[in-house]
This record gives sequence, structure tokens and C-alpha cells, in this order.
Amino acid sequence: MIEFQNVSKRYGNKVAVDDVSFNIDEGEFFVLIGPSGCGKTTTLKMINRLIPLSEGYIYFNNQPISDYPVYEMRWDIGYVLQQIALFPHMTVKENIAQVPQMKKWKEKDIDARVDELLEMVNMDPEQYKMRKPDELSGGQRQRIGVVRALAADPPVILMDEPFSALDPISREKLQEDLLDLQSKIKKTIVFVTHDIHEAMKLGDRICLLNEGHIEQIGTPQSFIDAPKNDFVRQFMGDQIKQTEWVKLGDLVTSEHHIDAHDNHLESYPTFDSEQRINEVYQALATHEAVIVKDQQHAQDALLTREAVFNYLSHSQEQAGEHA
Repeated sequence: MIEFQNVSKRYGNKVAVDDVSFNIDEGEFFVLIGPSGCGKTTTLKMINRLIPLSEGYIYFNNQPISDYPVYEMRWDIGYVLQQIALFPHMTVKENIAQVPQMKKWKEKDIDARVDELLEMVNMDPEQYKMRKPDELSGGQRQRIGVVRALAADPPVILMDEPFSALDPISREKLQEDLLDLQSKIKKTIVFVTHDIHEAMKLGDRICLLNEGHIEQIGTPQSFIDAPKNDFVRQFMGDQIKQTEWVKLGDLVTSEHHIDAHDNHLESYPTFDSEQRINEVYQALATHEAVIVKDQQHAQDALLTREAVFNYLSHSQEQAGEHA
């Protein structure tokens, strides 16, 4: 569906993207990843001509993108940014309806599409469509940004680090929602991230960029089983930090210990102390805390969402000090 042939982008003497070639298949979830300044966002923006290429060709459905009227092309390619930039003075419905209105859809068709999309991301239309963006949580605004990009049913969705500003639990939940959504809509998605966990979870294939050129393209498993060079191995090792792979028991202190017979705790999901911290994100998206069972010491603990946040925040600060 999308093909890059020897594409380069230069800004004066600086090479942002250097002679890259690859194909993206219809219905594929294709992830661009790499360190800051590697050219991943530039590569993404060349697809919908927000950035003009310097050399080479990009094809969309076997036709050069330069052959398409630029504004019509952008209407047919959904775009989701990190900073969602919903219009603050407009309702949720009005935000979602922008492109369908530009394409002269009938009002009844717009109403039906808004309701359909909100239901797809588990937001009750009657409850949310007349709200303003400042009445929504960060995760809800991101969901509106995603469905706004889908409003006119485009074949391609570009997503530029859409979840990177969210806390780990909201991010995990939106990743799950996006995977569920993609299983239903089967769009071609090109997704930029700097997070290898996110890339490995979401991508059918991953393209790792470095200083404007491609280091490796392949399935997530291929990056684990057959990294092509030292850069790929180092990037994988540096990115897969120990924080998310820490056992739940390692977070528990004596202040978290609870009476196992306390009935009011029955509503909280339970995890074994040997399970990893990343395995509780989904549970903490809907619960204030989880119970951690320590089979060895027969001592249960209550691990709150705040405790997990504090641990992650402290770990990230330490990682920044050593970077």
C-alpha cells in the first residue's frame, strides 16, 4: 500500500533521512522506532506530505504521492499526534466531525459516525459527545484524537508518539484499546515511538532507524532472535529497562502488608509476588490497588496505584541521572 523508494530528506547539509526503502502492506501495523533525531517523525510526515522529500519516491496504492491533491490526500490519511490538539471551544462531536464536514457528509451520516466511533472506544455517545475537551481526562482526549482520525474512514492512519505523554497505566490501557480497535477496523497504521516495549507490543513489523538510515526491519520476534548488528543489540538492551520487569514482591514493604481476612479488600484483583510490574498495568487502569500474595511468607500486601507510580517515577529519575 505504501512504498518508499530511495527516499532522502535533507535540510541544507544535514541529512535527516538517508536513502531509505521499504514497503508497508495494507492492514499492517508498522512501527518506526529509534533514538531521538533518527528521522522517524520526518519519515512519517513525508507520507502525508507535511514534509517534502528531497530525493526518491513515495507511492500510495502504486501511485506517487505527488500525484494526489495534497489536501484531499490528507483528508484520506488520518493523523494522530502526541499533543492531541482538540479544538477547546468545540464539543467532542464537533471535533470528531471536522473532516466529514469538509467532505460534505450529510448531518445524519455524521451523527451516526460520531456515535459509532465513540462506542468503538467504549465512550457512551450520550454521555460524552456534547462535552468539551477540558471535561475529559488525558486518556479520554487521546481516544477522541484517535477516533477523529478515523472519522472519514481513511485507509491509512499515521500516529506520532500518541501515548508518550500519558502515565504508564493509561498508556498500557490505550495500547490495549488500540490493538482491540485494529482487530476490528484493519487499517494500515504507521506508528512512531521511542519505546521498544510499545513497538514490540503493537507492531506487526518494526523499522529501527539510526541517523536517518535503516538498521533493521522485521517482526518483533526477529529483533529478539536475530538482531542484525551491535547497534540493534545495544538499542534493544538499553531500551528494555529493568523497571518494568521487576517483580511485584520487590515493591512491597512492611507498610503494604494487610490482614488477609479483611473482607473489604475482596474487590481488588490478586497477583502473585513473582509476577512482573508490567503485568498489573491493565488491572490498575480500573482499580485503585491490587493485592500481592506472597506464598513463601504467607503475607499479603496491598499495592496501590500511587505506590506503582512512585516507584516508576523514582526509577525514571535514577535512569535520567545515569544517562
